[in-house]
Amino acid sequence: MSEDTNTLTLETTKGPVAIKLRPDLAPNHVARIKQLVSEGFYDGIVFHRVIEGFMAQTGCPHGTGTGGSKYPNLAQEFNAAPHVRGTCSMARASHPDTANSQFFICFTDARFLDKQYTVWGEVISGMENVDKIKRGEPVKDPDKIVKATLS
Repeated sequence: MSEDTNTLTLETTKGPVAIKLRPDLAPNHVARIKQLVSEGFYDGIVFHRVIEGFMAQTGCPHGTGTGGSKYPNLAQEFNAAPHVRGTCSMARASHPDTANSQFFICFTDARFLDKQYTVWGEVISGMENVDKIKRGEPVKDPDKIVKATLS
């Protein structure tokens, strides 16, 4: 996979979502996402935590928010990018260095997250499909990523 592969497309049950990857902000997190996408890790994974007016979270292999990939957790790469509509950022536990495979897409501004979560991308098309993702904590009969691809 070439270094200039910096668009992630999520084919979701609500339609496609294109995300511009930002290795300039979070090189290790982008590398992890590319690695997981190339292995098919995200294919079939649900949006398990979707909060109206906040964000849609995915990337847990168990669909519960309790799991990650087989790889070790990542050290945080907090950056100055703001958490605004369309921002893609890594989910984590209370410790800053616990991001692994889970991430979220902001529905709206969530600036209180700035510099506390690692921003690694931004939605460049298909945000209207993100808006359609079924809400819930946990979500009953959740929407999912059918297939994730890089281009």
